[in-house]
Amino acid sequence: MMPHSYHIIVENNPAIIYGTRGGAPDKLLPILENFLDTFWKERDTFGEYVDTPECLVAQITIRFGYSTCEDDFSNIRVGAHYNPTADYLYWVALDRTVTVWVAEAAYRKHPEAGLAGCVLWSDLQCQLPERTDPSK
Repeated sequence: MMPHSYHIIVENNPAIIYGTRGGAPDKLLPILENFLDTFWKERDTFGEYVDTPECLVAQITIRFGYSTCEDDFSNIRVGAHYNPTADYLYWVALDRTVTVWVAEAAYRKHPEAGLAGCVLWSDLQCQLPERTDPSK
């Protein structure tokens, strides 16, 4: 079984989360969707929408640190650059969608291309519940 490295990119945040294993969509998506569903419900309940991209990166890093890294936290990092070894890139949009991209040769050769060097994993996007406050 391959480790499947990954990036999680949150819209409007320059930080890029990188994990060295556990990034295959069948493993990571259920965890990410469950986390995001809870995250958005809490934001809606408390009416808190300030600093959402920053909160998402921090909380995703913590969540995935504990769920995928076991006792070796060197397997998850946050930085400003794409890693050419990432197999999957997860785009978390502020409209509550998650889009999965697969790295191709163009990405591996020039990771700074980001999602432009990848292909869409599926035409299916994971849509979470709408916000209760549409102005946010």
